[in-house]
Amino acid sequence: MPLDLVTLIVDDYDRAIDFFVSTLNFVLSEDSPATTTDGRAKRWVVVRPADGGTGIVLARADGAEQEAAIGHQFASRVGVFLRVPDFDATLHRLTTSGCDIVRPTRHEPYGRVCVFRDPWGNQWDLLGPADRAPSTGEV
Repeated sequence: MPLDLVTLIVDDYDRAIDFFVSTLNFVLSEDSPATTTDGRAKRWVVVRPADGGTGIVLARADGAEQEAAIGHQFASRVGVFLRVPDFDATLHRLTTSGCDIVRPTRHEPYGRVCVFRDPWGNQWDLLGPADRAPSTGEV
């Protein structure tokens, strides 16, 4: 059974869409008007990797409890693992977009990896292929 969707709480739909589409090269697969269980307007926003993998529901925080969870959804641990074919290009887009690199690039048997913090404070592993030998001073 493939995992279809996971939810990420964000502060603003459009800012989140821009980050996922422009920085991570996801596609916006759905952006529809919706309502909360008590009838207030919201949006149903889903972004997915271009290959159609597991989607992320971008849920705008609703109320103090959800606002407090922004950036702490994984209790300061890496909570999302993103495998990309072009590690260097993705890393460049991340740093250009203002994301913090929490742990610099390292080479592991399974590929290149670094930890970055998204605009909301969640930590991700960026994983790339193990296609080149380590070099000194890599960031």
